[in-house]
Amino acid sequence: MLVRPLSLRLGRLLVLATLAAGPVTGAGASDAVFPPGSRFGFDPPGDMSLSRRFSGFERKEGGATLSVVELPPNAFAELVSGFTDANLLNQGFAVEKREEVKIGDNEGMLYTGEQPADPNTSAPAIRKWILVVGAPSVTGLVIAQALPDAETDATMRKMVTGVTLRPALSLTQQVDALPFRIADMAGFRPVRVLAGNSVLLTQGPKDQMQNLEQPILVLAQAVQQPPTADQRDGFARAALASNQTLKDFVIERAQSYRSNGIDWHEIVARAVDQPTNVPVVVSQTIRFAPDGYLRALGVVREDQRTGVLAKFREVVDSVQVK
Repeated sequence: MLVRPLSLRLGRLLVLATLAAGPVTGAGASDAVFPPGSRFGFDPPGDMSLSRRFSGFERKEGGATLSVVELPPNAFAELVSGFTDANLLNQGFAVEKREEVKIGDNEGMLYTGEQPADPNTSAPAIRKWILVVGAPSVTGLVIAQALPDAETDATMRKMVTGVTLRPALSLTQQVDALPFRIADMAGFRPVRVLAGNSVLLTQGPKDQMQNLEQPILVLAQAVQQPPTADQRDGFARAALASNQTLKDFVIERAQSYRSNGIDWHEIVARAVDQPTNVPVVVSQTIRFAPDGYLRALGVVREDQRTGVLAKFREVVDSVQVK
């Protein structure tokens, strides 16, 4: 079993991840397999298929994965300059080779190496490949890894460097590619899709919001082993507390319940937005399934909360997992 994808020191860029506008194409794009909603396509080996857990591919028998994240175009230079051997080693990636590569007409930087074996466990070293692709309208961050004997170096390198790009998808196309459907927007509208499995909604005229001028609601699906019934309250509280943009949580109510054959957990809390010190109200609803869960996080200024929490709930209740 593989460890989770490499945690990057420049991970704050992931918060800005969005699909930039403008057509970008690459040779062989028509033959590539694209993760849902992604502009980056690949030619995976026969034993790797699209993942339901993240935007990318994984080996059916386990032991190899490839994930892709889309970032703004200016992220290329920042990533390349920040990916020093020392920085990457601090993140558990020992670089053996770095090389400039061409991805169609676009520049790229490929890092090859491994996550060293842990001397305190029997886990072997893991081979890793990181590719940063810089195109005029988007940056691609590709992270691939494989256990010994799962895939050959040649196979993984070919898959990584064979990436192709297609024109930017419309927001409607990205929303349609999500693993769930929202039947009732309740006055909200989508403004951004992230990682192919989550969507940011807002209520109001602005797409770019400052100081929480408008209510926001994020829906995200996770495909992984869900917590057991007796662990759900602690799991939900920990998920809420992990939000790094909010502080001083005061929980108004927290409850697990079952509705229409589905297990849910809901928390409503007051908090403070860290960047602005604006008091807010947070609504977190988690819908559990045998193979994962759907998490909804809504945030609204405390002076605007009237009626908004009910609208958050209308949206969440209408979600249909595909």
